[in-house]
Amino acid sequence: MAVEQVDLTKIKPYGDTMNDGMVQLCFTLPVPCEEEAKEAAKRLALKMGLEEPAVTDAKDLGVGYTMFVMYGKCKHTVDYTQIEVPKVDVEIMDKYGVEDFIKENIKRDIVIVGACTGTDAHTVGIDAVMNMKGYAGHYGLERYKGIEAHNLGSQVPNEEFIAKAIELKADVLLVSQIVTQKDVHIQNLTNLVELLEAEGIRDKVVLVCGGPRISHELAKELGYDAGFGTGTYADNIASFAVNEIVDRGLITREW
Repeated sequence: MAVEQVDLTKIKPYGDTMNDGMVQLCFTLPVPCEEEAKEAAKRLALKMGLEEPAVTDAKDLGVGYTMFVMYGKCKHTVDYTQIEVPKVDVEIMDKYGVEDFIKENIKRDIVIVGACTGTDAHTVGIDAVMNMKGYAGHYGLERYKGIEAHNLGSQVPNEEFIAKAIELKADVLLVSQIVTQKDVHIQNLTNLVELLEAEGIRDKVVLVCGGPRISHELAKELGYDAGFGTGTYADNIASFAVNEIVDRGLITREW
């Protein structure tokens, strides 16, 4: 069976056949679950640019709210060949590669301090990359030889986070942000950079943030050295951190 050639200058979603444009959409409307609500959902989908929208499921959420699952055909295309996304440009090493790199190039243990800062109470992300057992077969930073990892947990105020970094003479600060409602993560991440600059230590550390709505581009805009989104493991962060320490001449502590 011949493989259908894809025109990367005009890509669009597909479900059953190439370029059929089929997409699945889910959203909630603040109206009771009735026929008028379904019609409203279809009209909204049409305004979003979907053709032949159909409501496949409507769930009554109570107190006048309805969640919809819909299908429709997207008529728009994207030129994939013109897309350039800023991303962390570093060769990813596994645990043993990072350990060898530290031994050969830094020649001392590096200190990484991580936390879910601000009011954010979620520890899944920071635990996955910091705790010794790691996640999905990727060991956490606590298990790496040559890395002294300190996981401060969740709901750590920025001031407390910085105080601990100063106490431990940290090389790398790792911030996890899960809660993003009303852009609270932007406010918290910005505040941390401002506090580090006020303390005069921003240039003395490698500053990394991560979370489901974090991108490298956003992180750089906020004053961080790198940003990591979903699908990130300790390997990614450690590979970037050790290279950044060497590239910026932070091998000798300035604390």
